[in-house]
Amino acid sequence: MSQDQVLAAVTAERTELAEVFAGLTPQQWDAPSLCAGWRVREVLAHTTMPFRMSGGAFVWELLRSGGRFNRMADRVARRDAARMPAEALLRALRDNAAHPWSPPGGGLAGALSHEVIHGLDSTVALGLDRRVPADRLMLVLDSMRPRNVDYFGADLTGVQLRATDLDWRLGTGEPLRGLAQDLLLVVCGRLLPPGHLTGAPAARFTAA
Repeated sequence: MSQDQVLAAVTAERTELAEVFAGLTPQQWDAPSLCAGWRVREVLAHTTMPFRMSGGAFVWELLRSGGRFNRMADRVARRDAARMPAEALLRALRDNAAHPWSPPGGGLAGALSHEVIHGLDSTVALGLDRRVPADRLMLVLDSMRPRNVDYFGADLTGVQLRATDLDWRLGTGEPLRGLAQDLLLVVCGRLLPPGHLTGAPAARFTAA
């Protein structure tokens, strides 16, 4: 796909997620996401951080966190979620649907991965029946490499992920079956709610 097409996919994903978030109840905004320790509002605070933070502020916050990005991202997400109402977080997403931000080294495909994965962190945790369109999802899945698995800390030793809705597999070993978007979350080290995965290894990747 061309870069214009990927940006269009990113814009569409953000726009559709904004509609999902617009329909959440106060209880859902404060419900746990699949990101450990983050509610739905922290997830949205994190995904909109690149739109709201200048380059200088980013460097300052990173220095305050000893140069550790994950530590900085967690602290800033918690801070911003505490001080920004849901309406402001939603507006930040809507107003920046076509923003050209991309993660360092990740390009626009990385931006799409960021939106898709964190969107699923919220929608799957909330039990919402939203399916990421197949073309967007395949763009993200095709970008998954062993380094992604290593980065997220997922232990897929002896497991082969097999999507039940798309022609996609990853790894070798005992089959773990589920929707492609659910298997993407497995790659990202998430524990899924019960009932999303089937196969002998399912218990390893399912929340108690």
